[in-house]
Amino acid sequence: MLEKLEQALAFQRQALEVQARRQQLIASNIANADTPNYKARDLDFRAALSKAQSSRSAPGLKKTDSEHLSAGGDEPLAEYEGYRSEVQSAVDGNTVDMDQERTAFAETAFHYEASLNFINRLLKGMRTAITGQ
Repeated sequence: MLEKLEQALAFQRQALEVQARRQQLIASNIANADTPNYKARDLDFRAALSKAQSSRSAPGLKKTDSEHLSAGGDEPLAEYEGYRSEVQSAVDGNTVDMDQERTAFAETAFHYEASLNFINRLLKGMRTAITGQ
């Protein structure tokens, strides 16, 4: 039972990390909406989450010293980041579409909140089971 709880929490933690990184990229796109030749970036959310789901049972390496390097690199989600496909770039070469960015931002915020709600309900259920209330 505890193992299933740990797996569910680990997956949700990874989902939150992916969603948070996507929000950072979207925020960067919005901030650079007026920057000439800026190319909009995004994260392949499904691929990153699929990878997280398939590797959630794999043991991780533990850093015992702050000077140790991370085994997965500093940007574990970097392989899923890329430039968004151009629909139509502006005259100055900027590919940020504010409508698309707002939609992606709202969608990612919704998924982030749903993940948090799932974690809260899971922990509340466990607390109820433990206390018997």
